[in-house]
Amino acid sequence: MGMSVARRLAKVILNGFDAFFGDFQNVTLGAQVRFENADWQGVHTEMSQRLSMYQRKRDEVASRVATVAGSSLHNYDLWREARAEYIKLVSNHHNFEITQTFYNSVFCNIFKHEKIRDHYAFVLDQEIPLTHFSDPIVREFSLGEDVNAFVAEVLSSTNFSLPFEDFSRDVARITAIVQEKLFSRLPVETDVKLEILESIFYRNKAAYLVGRILAGEQVVPFVLPFLNNEQGGIYVDTVLYAPDDLSILFSFTRTYFMVDTSIPSQYVAFLKSIMPNKEVFELYSALGFVKHGKSEFYRRAVEHTLRSSDEYVIAPGIKGMVMLVFTRPSFDYVYKVIKERFTPPKDMTREQVEEKYRLVKRWDKAGRMADTQEFTNLAFDRRRFSTELMEELQREVPSLLEERGNALILKHVYVERKMVPLNLYLKKATEAQLRSVMDEYGNAIKQLASANIFPGDMLLKNFGVTRHGRVVFYDYDEICPLVDCNFRKLPQAQTEEQEMASQPWYDVAPNDIFPEEFRLFFSGNRAAKLVFDQLHSDLYQAEFWSGLQAQIRQGAVGDVFPYRRKYRFERPA
Repeated sequence: MGMSVARRLAKVILNGFDAFFGDFQNVTLGAQVRFENADWQGVHTEMSQRLSMYQRKRDEVASRVATVAGSSLHNYDLWREARAEYIKLVSNHHNFEITQTFYNSVFCNIFKHEKIRDHYAFVLDQEIPLTHFSDPIVREFSLGEDVNAFVAEVLSSTNFSLPFEDFSRDVARITAIVQEKLFSRLPVETDVKLEILESIFYRNKAAYLVGRILAGEQVVPFVLPFLNNEQGGIYVDTVLYAPDDLSILFSFTRTYFMVDTSIPSQYVAFLKSIMPNKEVFELYSALGFVKHGKSEFYRRAVEHTLRSSDEYVIAPGIKGMVMLVFTRPSFDYVYKVIKERFTPPKDMTREQVEEKYRLVKRWDKAGRMADTQEFTNLAFDRRRFSTELMEELQREVPSLLEERGNALILKHVYVERKMVPLNLYLKKATEAQLRSVMDEYGNAIKQLASANIFPGDMLLKNFGVTRHGRVVFYDYDEICPLVDCNFRKLPQAQTEEQEMASQPWYDVAPNDIFPEEFRLFFSGNRAAKLVFDQLHSDLYQAEFWSGLQAQIRQGAVGDVFPYRRKYRFERPA
């Protein structure tokens, strides 16, 4: 008897996943060479290519599934059988959980995100594999009496093809911090060992060795960032060990890492052990498995909703001209829906806004733009929506709503980490907090610019403050490449009529930007403006922006470090 259609369908999907994973790994394996060659343009190109791989492979597999299934393609009984066959195929698969997400992606592509049920796909009750794997992912080092030799052994294990700029200097610097900051936390007379992940983490212009010190029941995490001096050598830039610093390194505002891992779940488990407050979905996304991160987020959101009772309400802050934003007070995320009619003077289309969000997904977020998850036909409990929110949805996005009994389905939604809008944060900020956050606001604008991103609308309400006090941009409808802008000085009025004119008396092209007008962003907050003027007045100068444009056009890639400047070791003059 021949193989059933359901089993053939399941095998096509699994083969497609394995092909995708192989291609994903091959691109990732080139990260070390790109780092050692200081090929920073190549880093961004390959990251963008890797992000588009999943969708291309999903579309290709969906087409092959259609051929295998023929006229039964939309038969739910066939998919129920295919799901059962798929479970058998992946029960011993190293990456069973990501294979199930890939299956879901193919199913959703074929059914246009309709009928997403556990009967036919893997929605909530993720199947547990029959076999657990324990492939070694760490290298262990035992601490002897000579800490310096211990650190030297760890550095030597990195296997970079480039030499260290000054190996002895880096060993001495790390040893001093290890003894003073890390070993001082450990119990006396405790056996100490070190575990480092076998693969180095690569992102932008840096490489990161990630590990943990184990002493009895105590776990002390640490990360060593390596930089290329672009003169044939590498060096250690600092040592990170504080929980908040590691959290920022793996933040939702940053580009995904490239790290060679044949079993991502094992790396996620290790990272979770040193960052227990990080969500599993954030860690999968950080490793580049964005679609599976989205699956894990959905399960987390459903679980949180079931054990809470608060209503969905309109998010605090000034209402957006393009987006309707809502949340639950107990939930750390917001839901964003594109309005059907934009508030004047916004003049753009839904398609243009969606393209901006796709652009952010592909771009280097420079640690200053929030990552988003995009959902189609996302179902909610209609009974949990406040009256005010339902009225707002029915007024602003009626064509995106569908009600089925107690279910409210939103046809297109973005989900983003919740932050305190900067304009609201400033209302309660102390003098010290105001100064810190305005410095952060200016740094955010500058770091986005160095990544060739111009935010467009830089009003305070379009930036949020994270729990770490970092300022992050989250309103993407007006972003564009910095090099596409034309930065100009404001022309000086030559006559009284020109000086008194209510409208510009000079020609203004669509891409013209007048940095001197940025002072208007602080209207109503004089204290914030005074601090910003002290710290970042260069942003009011057209020359500042045109200078950055010149560097970008020459191929320069800016340095944006995921840790504070004061942490960095001193560099030789």
